[in-house]
Amino acid sequence: MQQRILGRTGVRVSSLALGAMMFGAWGTRDHAASVRIIHRALDAGIDFIDTADVYSDGESETIVGEALAGGRRDEVFLATKVGVPLGEDRRRWGASRRRIIRGVEDSLRRLNTDWIDLYQIHRPDPATDIDETLAALSDLVRAGKIRYFGHSAMPASEIAEAQLIARARGHLPFRSEQPPYSILTRAIEHDVLPTCMRHGIGVATFSPLGGGWLSGRYHTGADGEGPTSESRMSRTGRYDMALPENQRKLEVVRQLDELATDAGLTLIELALAFAVNHPAVSSVIIGPRTMEHLESQLAAADIRLAADVLDRIDEINPPGVTINHVDNEWSQPMLQAAARRRPTSGKDLA
Repeated sequence: MQQRILGRTGVRVSSLALGAMMFGAWGTRDHAASVRIIHRALDAGIDFIDTADVYSDGESETIVGEALAGGRRDEVFLATKVGVPLGEDRRRWGASRRRIIRGVEDSLRRLNTDWIDLYQIHRPDPATDIDETLAALSDLVRAGKIRYFGHSAMPASEIAEAQLIARARGHLPFRSEQPPYSILTRAIEHDVLPTCMRHGIGVATFSPLGGGWLSGRYHTGADGEGPTSESRMSRTGRYDMALPENQRKLEVVRQLDELATDAGLTLIELALAFAVNHPAVSSVIIGPRTMEHLESQLAAADIRLAADVLDRIDEINPPGVTINHVDNEWSQPMLQAAARRRPTSGKDLA
């Protein structure tokens, strides 16, 4: 398994990271089976595990803690996330100091560890001043609760702003970004990846199989079909085959499948190798639900795609293009109608 440096931290992590979202009620309910998958990943050379407090309402963190008990904690660069709403209690939402401090203590308890290597803000929180978030995270580093902190699905403008505010206010900076990235979801090539490279921010991408689209499960043609609400967890627009962008995805997947076959690879290997080989990417997070899923993905860490294969991928889906915008995992609030129109009441003096 290749090792990469996470941005400018000096920390080396495996080029594949194990995502734990599918361990627990959201996926594999059998804790023992999940622990076996984690141990197999560690034995294969993966030393980076990523989870979140929201995954199965904390159950994923508990399972990871169980897997690392008995002396395996020091083998792992352990990451978790905070900020996505947990239940209906609004005190458990966002990236405020209160939410972060409570969140880290809960995660430490569930993970059964004294420290978290990488603590990440799960999604941008427009209701909280980034200065407040940076101050709280910096205090956690100085207290020894966490080693580094990062963000996930943050737009390039906010990544750069956070770096400037950290310098101006004397806070520690964000050291990583966790965005979605696959052959089907390439929007971060426009500005997020270049911004991270300029600021020395490590990038651990997720959803390299495009939420299952690049798993080889879905095909077009007489004997093939696309995803359905029955075959995948329903998420708005992502698997709705009435949408033309999802029909376009099916055609792209068909062409990629042919390309993978010609290159002597599986579609999974092609998809993972594409993400792993981007120079801005430190690690690619895989999210197996079963041991079979894990085994099918491990080989991709050491595959190098030939230039002609990469050129063909760019022809099939060009750089910077996300076929279905919902796969970007973040939408610019200023594009909403309410943000683009002046209020209708009162006298407009402009």
